[in-house]
Amino acid sequence: MTPPARIGLFGLLGSGNLGNDGSFEAVLGYLRAAHPDAAISVMCGGPEIVASRYGLQTTALNWYRGEYRTASGPLSIAMKGFGKLVDVVRTAAWVRRQDLVIVPGMGVLEATLPLRPWGFPYSLFLLSASGRLVGTKVALVSVGANVSGQRAIRAIVGGAARLAAFRSYRDEPSRDAMREMGVDVTRDHVYPDLAFALPVPSEPVLPRSVGVGVMAYYGGNEDRARADEIYRSYVDKMTRFVAKLVADGRPVRLFIGDQADRQVVDEIVTVVGSPLVSAADTSTLDELLRSMSRVEIVVATRYHNVLCALKLAKPTLSIGYARKNDVLMTELGLGEFCQQAKDIDFDELVRQFAELESRAGELTEVVAKRGAEQERLLDRQFSELSAAFLPRGVR
Repeated sequence: MTPPARIGLFGLLGSGNLGNDGSFEAVLGYLRAAHPDAAISVMCGGPEIVASRYGLQTTALNWYRGEYRTASGPLSIAMKGFGKLVDVVRTAAWVRRQDLVIVPGMGVLEATLPLRPWGFPYSLFLLSASGRLVGTKVALVSVGANVSGQRAIRAIVGGAARLAAFRSYRDEPSRDAMREMGVDVTRDHVYPDLAFALPVPSEPVLPRSVGVGVMAYYGGNEDRARADEIYRSYVDKMTRFVAKLVADGRPVRLFIGDQADRQVVDEIVTVVGSPLVSAADTSTLDELLRSMSRVEIVVATRYHNVLCALKLAKPTLSIGYARKNDVLMTELGLGEFCQQAKDIDFDELVRQFAELESRAGELTEVVAKRGAEQERLLDRQFSELSAAFLPRGVR
């Protein structure tokens, strides 16, 4: 009798980012439906949360649990350095126990937000290198990528991608970025973000309600010197926009995409001080989808906040922090309703919102049609993965 496939899932999962966990849930749903006998284990940033939430065997991504805290002295620096060496052995041992390791979506090949090369890029490189060393296939599935301004990040990320057995990207600019970094992408495909495979909830909609997705936004790697200034400008303008919505008598529901964003929610609620403003209590992308389905229109910053709104076929306005937001909005037919988080034009935001609302019926139909196509494309990718790496469990 052929033993069941051993499949590993890898990434910054269970660490507070709803988008990352949503991509993971989409792949987990596919595996449980198409390969129900597979033995699934996870190497991730939040092993306790993933184990309790999904009932899976988990392994911590890093030996040193303070990996993502800023080093505060010689001891923590030494522990981080020693942990990097320990993780070489730990990662290889975990990868060796798998037949296939899937990195489920996420922006694992991008550096649009502050990032250090010895952080997650290093962990991803260890994964791909271990796969080559022990003969386990590594698949990067619907991932995001961009060309980093840091040479070290480009080298590590490019190496991790080259060593993977399968690569697909969530948009064309991501594939173009890997090509620019010297990766042969001739056999790589572009498929939608994995979150489009999640089920859609159906909840009653509150009339005239607006969902506003906020972010603790400090700019990117190149903006470290003025990070506080960028944050203050973004929060002040988002607060002003929420206050205007409330002045017009609209109920406003605030959303987050990462637990770090709660500080922005708390600040807006305090400053606006209106019973019309409430905060959604969400810790998973499914909960976010359910809560967001109750509003009429969405204005959001986080990529997966925007994606969830589009998945729900909501008229959506993106205040993005990276090109991926604009690309996603254009693909779903709303490219004219975009702004940049680093430099919000408040008057233009008000104008765009008014137009979005006046054309809501037309735009909802467009987004729903294009969203259905995203789901069909993901079904095709899942079938491709099964045929290439898991033939014992193909439906």
